[in-house]
Amino acid sequence: MSDNVILKMTGIEKRFKGVYALKNFNFSLEKGEILALIGENGAGKSTLMKILSGIYKKDAGTIEYFGKPLEVSGPKEAEENGISIVHQELNLMNHLTVAQNIFIGHEPLNKFGLIDDKLMIKRAKKIFEGMNVDINPAAKIGSLTVGKQQLVEIAKALTHNSKILILDEPTAALTESETKELFRIIKDLQITGVSIVYISHRLDELFILSDRITVIRDGEYIDTKITKETNKDEIVNLMVGRVIYETPKTESKVAKDA
Repeated sequence: MSDNVILKMTGIEKRFKGVYALKNFNFSLEKGEILALIGENGAGKSTLMKILSGIYKKDAGTIEYFGKPLEVSGPKEAEENGISIVHQELNLMNHLTVAQNIFIGHEPLNKFGLIDDKLMIKRAKKIFEGMNVDINPAAKIGSLTVGKQQLVEIAKALTHNSKILILDEPTAALTESETKELFRIIKDLQITGVSIVYISHRLDELFILSDRITVIRDGEYIDTKITKETNKDEIVNLMVGRVIYETPKTESKVAKDA
């Protein structure tokens, strides 16, 4: 295993009403890599990431983060450790401004102990400049497209100095141009050393973005492939546990009429 590994999840198990959602699952993530996590619906992808981000508590297994044991009691503690998740269903408040959403729960205060809106907008603007995106921090969230809201969620994660960013089906509701913008930002974050866990059913995206692909099936670890050394057919076969189709025959085996 590479010396660059910053996260190891070993023997992770999670049960709901006695039924295994994850069973003896192993997962690793390297610094500055984009790792795709793929599996069919209900395979356990989101459950695994919710354990990592503190939303669920694991029933068994260990987590090592930068070589040390990690136990988080909730999402806030995970964020304090630099682990953030952007859910498919965005967690934003439409009636608040962009800046207010980004800094909610850790707003900057002025000398009187009151929320400093001007400083909050200034800091949000600096984050967007670093992301090279044009979003008005004073605008109401409800006025933005879904794609822009997705970028606000990422900006929100960056305020926690995220070392691991989990993106769960991030392009599900995006246009083609918004998807390209998201990909650019993901690549830029990778350059700065942020590790990305990218969950998607869209194989084309995984082969564009990822360095490695981890396959999960029925809550169990199946395999991890270096993206450039595999192909779509192999990944699909690993996901479902069988060959979906065979290469069409070039010649008919049916006897020709005399």
